[in-house]
Amino acid sequence: MTVDVNKDVCIGAGQCALTAPGAFFQDDDGYGTVRDPADPLVPEAARACPVGAISVADLG
Repeated sequence: MTVDVNKDVCIGAGQCALTAPGAFFQDDDGYGTVRDPADPLVPEAARACPVGAISVADLG
């Protein structure tokens, strides 16, 4: 699975890090950043993003 946070769209709401702290964290600029793309909560965190900045693609 590939996971990407579009920094041009991200507003730093932090919902990804709150929903899946093992998968995301907020960097020094406040943007969501991928920590572990294999975390099972990634799809839920992507849905929680208020601006849809997280893309998830299944390579399987």
